[in-house]
Amino acid sequence: MEYSSLRVKDVIKEFNPGGRLVQHSFGEYVDAEGFCLFLKTYLEVDDFPADFCQRLFHYFQHVEHDAPSGVFLRDVSCYFSVLEKGLPRDKLEFSFTLYDKDCNKLLDSSEVDRIITQMMRAADYLGWDVSELRPVLKDMMTAIDVDDSGTVTLEEWVKGGMNNVPLLMTERDGQHIWRMKHFNKPTYCNVCQSMLLGLGKQGLCCTCCKYTVHSHCANKNPEPCARTFGRSRKEIGIAAHDWIRADCKSTKCHVCHKKIKTLVGRRCVWCQEMRHDECIFSGLSSCDCGPLRDHILPPWAIHAVSKDHCKLTVPCFLQEEDTSLLNVTPDGHILQIVSIPDTHPLLVFVNPKSGGKQGERVLRKFQYLLNPRQVYNLSNGGPAAGLHFFRNLREFRILACGGDGTVGWLLDAIDKEDLQVHPSIAVLPLGTGNDLARCLRWGGGYDGSDLREILKEIEASEGVCMDRWSIQVVPNDPQEAGDPVPYEIINNYFSVGVDASIAHRFHSMREKHPQRFNILFSCITLLLCLHQCCGRTLDLSSMSLEGIAVLNIPSMHGGSNLWGESKNSDSGPVVEPSDVITDHELLKTISQDMSDKRLEVVGLEGVIEMGQIYTGLKNAGHRLAQTSQITIRTIKALPMQIDGEPWMQPPCTNNKNQASTISSIKLNYKVLSVRAI
Repeated sequence: MEYSSLRVKDVIKEFNPGGRLVQHSFGEYVDAEGFCLFLKTYLEVDDFPADFCQRLFHYFQHVEHDAPSGVFLRDVSCYFSVLEKGLPRDKLEFSFTLYDKDCNKLLDSSEVDRIITQMMRAADYLGWDVSELRPVLKDMMTAIDVDDSGTVTLEEWVKGGMNNVPLLMTERDGQHIWRMKHFNKPTYCNVCQSMLLGLGKQGLCCTCCKYTVHSHCANKNPEPCARTFGRSRKEIGIAAHDWIRADCKSTKCHVCHKKIKTLVGRRCVWCQEMRHDECIFSGLSSCDCGPLRDHILPPWAIHAVSKDHCKLTVPCFLQEEDTSLLNVTPDGHILQIVSIPDTHPLLVFVNPKSGGKQGERVLRKFQYLLNPRQVYNLSNGGPAAGLHFFRNLREFRILACGGDGTVGWLLDAIDKEDLQVHPSIAVLPLGTGNDLARCLRWGGGYDGSDLREILKEIEASEGVCMDRWSIQVVPNDPQEAGDPVPYEIINNYFSVGVDASIAHRFHSMREKHPQRFNILFSCITLLLCLHQCCGRTLDLSSMSLEGIAVLNIPSMHGGSNLWGESKNSDSGPVVEPSDVITDHELLKTISQDMSDKRLEVVGLEGVIEMGQIYTGLKNAGHRLAQTSQITIRTIKALPMQIDGEPWMQPPCTNNKNQASTISSIKLNYKVLSVRAI
């Protein structure tokens, strides 16, 4: 579900009259074949394990005794809509429309019960204690039907759901964002003050403030979550603590310096200071945001303005085209940021799909350590909204949590956004590969260490510039079939031949023809008619090469340095800077620098040589040139890749001298590197 681009509401249309799957719909239910097609369409896959559809079909059928030969499409759709990502309001509105069969804009008690049943089953799948959730949902029904009429309007349904159903995890300011959690040590409910018990996930914990409750206590008027913005400009600059009930056992109070007993202490969300209940008003009332002051965007730096006021300050073209980028509160106000002197608020972008579940955990941790308003999930619309929110700040940094593709995505988005300054970018590498992060000394992958330490490293880091390169690929015959070129900008490297072939076949053939797939390709012939660097032709006919790599950074394939270490040239003659260097002896002394406006060109003999370089058995590939522009002309279809994204490219040469050209420095960006010790 996480990797599908479709939503349930898109799929069920296919079962309505006129849809391509309507023949599998029999009244309110679908047959086994229709259910399997529903899953394949929804999940965007062709093949499942043999018994997957059958088991899931019987699971729904076991509950729905009224449809012995099928399952109810409404119930299946409701179940998956609760599980899929999305805004709580959208989920509530969809479920209401789904079950309002007679379109009278009312739900009766039986229709509401069916929705509650699917919520219970979704909660059970997520690991909730369903026995505790049942009374929560019953209380919810009592609260929704205000006039005790036995029916529920859309307004009542949405309002009641947003206020009372922790499963939907509402996201209003002051509203907790709940997630079910297993606690490894004795933990107490902040509402009823009794211990959370159970073998599985015992209770709910707020992602943003760590406020903890039993699931059945979630709708018993718990204390509000910390504010994330000021309600008006009057609150701007007033640095006040936000106290949250917390388990401060064995921690000393910052005011009286005595130990705080269980359930009698509070913690400031921003500076992490802890005090006794009776010491709250004894200490300093102003908050300095503690050790993370340089990174936090505090609520007194964000204020809400009306849309009418915003129209006076936002350009007309933004009012008409980009209103979706505005940070809007549920009551219709627009949030704006003011700068805080001597700080560099950190704009965090997290790709939750990177590194398995690592991305999701990192997202939650940053929502707790920082203001949730400065932490963005890239799965929810990409980086444009976050960049637009910070566009008026002159001093801020960006943290990209993901792989090299995530960093490239952000750099492209910054190109498109009209920022006053180009902020420095740090990288928290997730998953594998991460060549750019390795070069910047952030490491090859996040090891689960304390994110506070990483934030300290960002604050102490130094900026280095990084070249970015434009690439233009012009095929000989525009009509000849080929894959689309993935990028127009090179951040890390470009390659053609053996390594691109491995990457391309891995992506395109593993699923289609697994019996033919072999990762060792020893007979690839690289056919380059001409290889030009700044107009100088390189003759490669005497070399037995199966690949060419054009490098911007000294790392490729998850840590391989194809250029290798350079000899010390202190005793040799001083070499004047040149657009292109091809002399073999001189190339031995040339070192790589991602900000020197130069590219390094390396030849590869084959996949065996690549493995030798990766394992350290060989120092480097064949140094061919260092240049500021390169043109490659091919005379047959060859695999190519940019920053790890492969494609198959038809011949790139003809009488008009068209070719694959890498030239013209796009931009020189500042990225953050950990200081060498």
